[in-house]
Amino acid sequence: MDLFANFIKNFSDFLWGWPMIILLLGTHLYLTIVLKFPQRKIFTGIKLSVTKDKGAAGDVSQFGALSTALAATIGTGNIVGVATAVALGGPGAVLWCWLTGVFGIATKYSEGLLAIKYRVKTSDGTMIGGPMYALERGLKMKWLGVLFCIFAAVAAFGIGNTVQANSISMLLHETYSVSEYITGAVIAVLTALVILFGVKGIARVCSAIVPFMAFFYVLGCLYILIMNYHFLGDAFRLIFESAFNARAAGAGFLGTTVMMAARYGIARGLFSNESGLGSAPLVAAAAKTRNPVRQALVSSTGTFWDTVVVCALTGLVIVSSVLAFPDIDHTNGAALTKAAFSKIPFGSLILSVGILTFAFSTILGWSYYGEKAVEYLGGKKIIFWYRIAWIIAVFIGSVVNLSLVWNIADCMNALMAIPNLISLILLSSVLVKETNKYLWSGRLDETSIDEAG
Repeated sequence: MDLFANFIKNFSDFLWGWPMIILLLGTHLYLTIVLKFPQRKIFTGIKLSVTKDKGAAGDVSQFGALSTALAATIGTGNIVGVATAVALGGPGAVLWCWLTGVFGIATKYSEGLLAIKYRVKTSDGTMIGGPMYALERGLKMKWLGVLFCIFAAVAAFGIGNTVQANSISMLLHETYSVSEYITGAVIAVLTALVILFGVKGIARVCSAIVPFMAFFYVLGCLYILIMNYHFLGDAFRLIFESAFNARAAGAGFLGTTVMMAARYGIARGLFSNESGLGSAPLVAAAAKTRNPVRQALVSSTGTFWDTVVVCALTGLVIVSSVLAFPDIDHTNGAALTKAAFSKIPFGSLILSVGILTFAFSTILGWSYYGEKAVEYLGGKKIIFWYRIAWIIAVFIGSVVNLSLVWNIADCMNALMAIPNLISLILLSSVLVKETNKYLWSGRLDETSIDEAG
C-alpha cells in the first residue's frame, strides 16, 4: 500500500508539472485571444444568469445550471486549497491562482458553448451533453469521450464525494467533538434526499444554498480583512512580488521557487474553478437557453465568482493573517486555514459554516457530473445504482483517512482535463464562428435553430 501511495503521489506530481501548466494556461490564453477577450462581457453574463429564457429547450434554468456548477466548484478548494497553495508555493501562489481564474473565464465560456452546441435530447426528453458529446459529435472521437467519462466517474468519488465528506466530518469532530459516524450518517441521508430527485432537485437545492453560502463567506472574509487592514498593503505587495521573485516572500514564509508558486497556484486554481476540467459543461448542457453563446456567458461567470472573487479573498485573508500573527504555522494548508480564521473574533464560525456549506454543495453538484459520465458509459439503467453507491461513499468518506484519495483525485482531474482541452483546441473554429455570430454581431437575443421550441 505504501508503494502504491508513493506511486500515485509521484504520478500526481508528474501530471501537474510544467507540461500541464503549459497546456492549461496555454489553452486559457489561446481561447482568450481567438475569442477576442470574452472576459469583457462578464457583467453581461451575470445579468443573463438571473434572466429566464422562456420557451427555450432545456431541463433547468440558466441560474439553476450555474448554481449547480458553482455548488460543485465552490468547495474546500476555495478555502483549504488556497491555503495549501500558499503553504507549498508561498504567497505568490495566490496571484497565479487568481490569474488562472481571469484567463480561465474564456475556457469556461468555451466549455459552456460547446455543451449547448453538441448536446442531445434523450428518449425521455431530457438534455444531456458535455465534453464527451463535443468529442463524439464535433470531432468523431468517441473513444476519447469514453476515456473522459471514465476519468470523470472516478474523479467524482474523490474530488466531489469522499474528500468533501471527510472535510465536513473532520471539522465537526475537531471543533465540536461530533462523532464521524454520526456526521457520515446525517450527510448520507441529506444527500440521498436531494440526489434521488435528479438534476431538477439538485438545481433547486443549489439555487437556494449557493447564493447564501457565497454571500455569507464573502462577508466573513471582508470582515476579517477589515480587522487586518493594517497589513493589507503589505499582503498585496507580498503576493505580487513573490509570484515572480520567490526571494521577496520573506515574512517567515518557507523558501519557495517561482515554479513552485506557479505550479501550486495554477493547480489549486483548477481544483477550485475547474476551468478546463470539463465538469461544468455536464450541467450547462441541461440549461434552458436561446443559443449556445448565452449559456457560455452564464457559465463563464462561475469562474469569475469562484476564483476571481472567492479565492482572491481567501488568499488575502491567509496572507494578511500570517503577517498580522507571525506565530501562525503556515507549513500545513489545513492548519494554516484554521489558524488564520481563528485569530479573528467569529473567524472560526465563518470557517465552519463556509466549509460545511461549500463541501455539502460540492457533493450535490459532483453527484450530477458523475451521473452524466456513467450514463454515457452505460445508459440510464445504471443511474439508480450509481446514486446508491454515491450515498454509501459519502458515509465511507466521513469515517476513513483520505490522504491517498487526495492524490488520486488530483491525478483524475488532470486526466479529465486532457481530452476536454483537446476538444476545446480542435473545435476553436466552431467557438470563434458561434461567438462572432451571436456575441460580437449584437445578436445575443436571437434563438438558434437547435434551441427553438
